[in-house]
Amino acid sequence: MNLADDLKARGLIEHSSTEPAVILSEKRTAYLGIDPTADSIQVGNLAVVLLMKRLGDAGHKLIFLVGGGTGMIGDPREKGERSLLDDKTIERNKRAIKRQLKGLLGGVTFTMVDNADWLAKVHLIPFLRDIGKHFTVNDLVKRDLIRKRLETPDESISYTEFTYALLQGYDFLELHKKYGCDLQVGGSDQWTNILSGVDLIRKKEGKRAFALSMPLVTDSNGKKFGKSEGNAVWLDPKKTSPFKFYQFWMNLPDGGLEKYFKAYTFLPLSEIETIMEKHRMSPGEREAQETLARLVTEIVHGPAAVAAAAAATDALFGKTDFASLSRDARAVALAEAPSVTILKTEAREGKFLAECLVAGGLASSKSEARRLIEGKAIKLSGLTIENADQKVYLGDLKEGHTLVRKGKQGVLVLVLK
Repeated sequence: MNLADDLKARGLIEHSSTEPAVILSEKRTAYLGIDPTADSIQVGNLAVVLLMKRLGDAGHKLIFLVGGGTGMIGDPREKGERSLLDDKTIERNKRAIKRQLKGLLGGVTFTMVDNADWLAKVHLIPFLRDIGKHFTVNDLVKRDLIRKRLETPDESISYTEFTYALLQGYDFLELHKKYGCDLQVGGSDQWTNILSGVDLIRKKEGKRAFALSMPLVTDSNGKKFGKSEGNAVWLDPKKTSPFKFYQFWMNLPDGGLEKYFKAYTFLPLSEIETIMEKHRMSPGEREAQETLARLVTEIVHGPAAVAAAAAATDALFGKTDFASLSRDARAVALAEAPSVTILKTEAREGKFLAECLVAGGLASSKSEARRLIEGKAIKLSGLTIENADQKVYLGDLKEGHTLVRKGKQGVLVLVLK
């Protein structure tokens, strides 16, 4: 299957300025704009970065544009104006993003540019004369985000945000002139801005440029993927640990799995179908989630992080004994699992298990904790506990810690101090 057919079969193309087969019939220089408002890429943006890697693997040249200039402006959003960034913050974020891109792209070479290099040098009168005249206000106010802001009471839009489309179009023109860039890639929410550059190159240079956008990846509720409840899943291990990153994929519902396999892995489509067919036969085994978690975590954090996260996951939620874990995997499990500290003086006399369940968040009250124990929902060191007055003693903490499980997902580490 050629690249264009593969991208379409994976559902990675929502819009294209002409047929994808025509666009990708010859080698292009493609660019993707990255917002420098954070010092890390997050899961939702990862999909389009991996789309760029697919292009790079096929021999197309890649440019990543970090919006140091446009980051000082802020692109329009549905509600409120973005916080404007200072030079120091943008520079720090740029360095962090470049490191992540190198890791994600592997051996694929790429060029990274900052549009502040040319936008900061633009003079107002020449810009309005040479660029602004190619944009009509009639067209700009019809664009979805701008139109929504204009139609929403108490949601005005600043002139700063209004000019964003002109600046993005100018970026494409600059990259076309300096690098021969003739393809812009982005999310579908940027489609009209992307087309601005295509039109500007045609009007200013008399040359043909192209555009592709991919659908925004969403969760089962239609929200931006990886941002549920306002907590983004980051690629930076300091923001989202490899274990939590792994768990994010492990805990995905069945509904969108096939879509995520196609967007976030490089498995052949036939192999994805085999995995999904097996999953449909035994969804309770969650083998599809485990495979997806392993593959994406390896892309982002490497095989060692996968091994530690997978082993810690199996120890905390599966059947693996804590004692059999490697030192690294045990450290991951102990660091990531909720824990309750028991003092040696308490353990000598015995500390009520019900109190530990409440302290560790597995029960909201002692009465609920007692009901869980009497209902055989609690295991201590692998053994089902039935006595509501059960205590935890030094003998239960021979290794300095032990595991308490509530059902299949609730877990708590008791740590001796």
